Amino acid sequence: MTDSVHGRPTMKDVAAAAGVALKTVSRVVNEEPGVNPATAERVLSAIERLGYRRNESARVLRRGRTASIGLVIEDVADPFYSGISRAVEDVALRHGSLVLSGSSGEEPRRERELVLTFCSRRVDGLIIVPAGTDHGYLRPELDAGIPAVFADRPGGLDVDTVICDNNGGAHTGVTHLIRHGHRRVAFLGDSASIFTAAERLYGYRRAVEDAGLPVDESLVAMGPPDRAGPALTRMLAGDDPPTAVFTGNGRITVAVLRTGHRLAMVGFDDFELADLLVPGVTVVAQDPARLGRAAAELLFRRIMGGPGAAERIELPTRLIPRGSGELRPYAASRERSCRGGFP
Repeated sequence: MTDSVHGRPTMKDVAAAAGVALKTVSRVVNEEPGVNPATAERVLSAIERLGYRRNESARVLRRGRTASIGLVIEDVADPFYSGISRAVEDVALRHGSLVLSGSSGEEPRRERELVLTFCSRRVDGLIIVPAGTDHGYLRPELDAGIPAVFADRPGGLDVDTVICDNNGGAHTGVTHLIRHGHRRVAFLGDSASIFTAAERLYGYRRAVEDAGLPVDESLVAMGPPDRAGPALTRMLAGDDPPTAVFTGNGRITVAVLRTGHRLAMVGFDDFELADLLVPGVTVVAQDPARLGRAAAELLFRRIMGGPGAAERIELPTRLIPRGSGELRPYAASRERSCRGGFP
C-alpha cells in the first residue's frame, strides 16, 4: 500500500499511516520515553515513507527561542570576514541554530537597518562588526533580553567584545622592517575613522618612535584601498622616498602589489597566494576563524543564561616572514630597478 499525502506531511498524516495516536508520534519525534519499541519502529517507518520533517520553528518558539542568530559584517566578499562568518556558522550549527547574515559596507545606517531587521525576526542573539560608534538604537533590544557581541571592533555600548591586537601587530610588523635596516618606512592604512585602521596607525607610530626615528607625516596615507597605489607613487617620487612600506590590511597590500612598485613590505592580514609570490609577502596575520569562534561561543554562552559583566577578549597576531619584509634597503632598491616586480 502506498501512502498518498498532498502538501507537506504533518504529524496527523504520520499517525494515520502508522495506525497510532497523534501523541505517540509526538513522543517518537521528540525522543520521549514510554513508547513500545515495535510501535516506535512503525512510526519511524511512516516518517521515512512520507518524508515528514519536524517543524523546528514551532518547537523552538514554544521554548521561547527561534534557534537563529544575526551576524552583521563589513563585506561578505572580504576573505577576512568570510572567515569570521564560516566560523560563526560552525558554532551555531553545533548549537542547532541558523545564522542570518548581512554586509554593512561600512555604513552605520545599513548596519542599524540590518540589526533591527534581524531583531524583528526574533533572533536569539547578535554578532556585529560595528560600522560606526553610535549604538543607542541597540539599547532597547538589549533591555529586551537579546544578547549581543561586538566582533573585530568595539562598539558604542558596554557589551561583550572580541578583537585582535591591532596595535601590537602593527608595532611588530614595522619593528621587523626597522630591524632589517629601514629608516624610511611608509604606512598605508584604511580610513582613519575605522577603529582597526586607527589602532594600526598608532602601532606604526609607536614602533617608529621606539626605534628613535622621527615620524614623517609625508610617509603616512589613510583612506580607501583604491587610493593606496597613488599615495605610494607620490611618496616614491619624493626627494627622500621610503625604502619599505607597512600596509594596513589585505586589500591595501594587494593594491600596492598591483602598482608594480616593489620595495620591502609587511602587510597586516594574510591573503591567498601571498606565499607564492617571489619573494613571498611577509604579513602580520590575524586568525579570523578564531575570532569568529570566540565571538559565537561567547554569544551562545549568554543566550544560555551565562552571567557576568561584559567581557573584552583581545586575540594575538603573529608575524609570518616570507621574504618581502626581510629585504634590506639596498636589496629592496635593486628589486625595484632590476626585477620590475614579483612574478
